[in-house]
Amino acid sequence: MAATRTTGSSILASMPAGPSDRVRSKRRRRITPRAGRALEILGHAIEYLTDEFVHQGAQFSAKNEQLEAVQILMALNRQVYFECPEVPTFGERCRALLHLHSA
Repeated sequence: MAATRTTGSSILASMPAGPSDRVRSKRRRRITPRAGRALEILGHAIEYLTDEFVHQGAQFSAKNEQLEAVQILMALNRQVYFECPEVPTFGERCRALLHLHSA
């Protein structure tokens, strides 16, 4: 588990702590099949760990390894999602099309 903590710390350190750190776009993203599969696997792992946590009746604490694992998986989930390219809006596509025809 020590290797996971070290890896997790570097992952968590590279991810923003919250929505106030960096404004994320609310635009849709083009998710590749590979990224989609990764998001699906991570989502199942997060769900499994949280279900186990609730089923065990564990207490929330800063040093709970199960909660740390969930946080690491959630950080990876966000990283995979935000690495997917944003889909251009309808207006952006129209402007690009008009710009190409006017040139």
